Amino acid sequence: MQFDTYLINNDLAQMAPLAAAIERAGFDGIWTAETQHNPFLPLTLAAEHTQRVTLGTAIAVAFARSPTTLAHIAWDLQRYSQGRFLLGLGTQVKAHIVLRYGMRWEKPVRQLRESIEAIRSIWASWRRGGTSLNYRGEFYTLRLMTPFFAEPPLDYPDPPIYISAVNAQMLKLAGSLCEGVHIHPFHSVKYLREVAWPHLRAGMHETGRSRMEFTAVAAVFAIPTDGVKPASAYERAVREQLAFYMSTPAYRTVIDLHGWNAAAERLSEMARRGEWQAMGDLITDAMLDAFAVTGTWAALPGIVKQRYAGRLLDRVAYYLPYVPGEEAEGWAATLAGFAAT
Repeated sequence: MQFDTYLINNDLAQMAPLAAAIERAGFDGIWTAETQHNPFLPLTLAAEHTQRVTLGTAIAVAFARSPTTLAHIAWDLQRYSQGRFLLGLGTQVKAHIVLRYGMRWEKPVRQLRESIEAIRSIWASWRRGGTSLNYRGEFYTLRLMTPFFAEPPLDYPDPPIYISAVNAQMLKLAGSLCEGVHIHPFHSVKYLREVAWPHLRAGMHETGRSRMEFTAVAAVFAIPTDGVKPASAYERAVREQLAFYMSTPAYRTVIDLHGWNAAAERLSEMARRGEWQAMGDLITDAMLDAFAVTGTWAALPGIVKQRYAGRLLDRVAYYLPYVPGEEAEGWAATLAGFAAT
């Protein structure tokens, strides 16, 4: 199992020393999200100041960009990182696509499929010297590519494409078309076994793909009990984050599975009233145990490996920011635990 870190704040001014510190510490990969900052620009600096770690987006918003734009960005990062880039894409939700990005939202699963297919068609055209681009779909039609606009061929494989997926159709799309999936942090082992993997495998079966060709990635809620920061503070932060996710209709697939619909409805009502701090009080110990792992920094790797045994996940990260110099002994103990066989 590989152990990565997610960057919460993609401040370009801090990226070079942070990326170098992450690699020195022993992490296997760096993931950036599209929240307050562009997710691709920090990875350019990370590629320049690291040699080993993989670099990926978790996730970039696919519908905010054309397939051609995404193809160029991914190709350039794959070249500059010398084959270490992973293109992670997601749909976001309708309100953000329409009201924040000003783009249309109609059939998100179909559109994401076409975006991925179109990106790969563009890459294939570039490997032929910028000729014979002919992709026709419901959302994207791409028929023009000339050598002048084509990227030079890569000395590395095409960037792997991962997508974020929660519900059945998107999970099947990931299994059938992608090299990997970003499982949402709001997951449980029950969800992985009874929802995620059955649909991922169904997608793989449709296209004759092997589990060995596929990578499942997720951030895990972790509560260290022996850190500089009190365990109660870590626990409270997790309860509040879980409460936020439970209040969001997009994640009802997970909630329905556990039968916590009444709590979710109440949390949604509290969110509408802006009662954010009080929402964490509704997260029971059973909910916490379903979504989080608790233990000493040194014990957490073993707990995580046991929890996701049988390759439920291949790569994990803690839902905690890595800040060089903070909780240094704890992070060192955790990294040593993941490095051990």
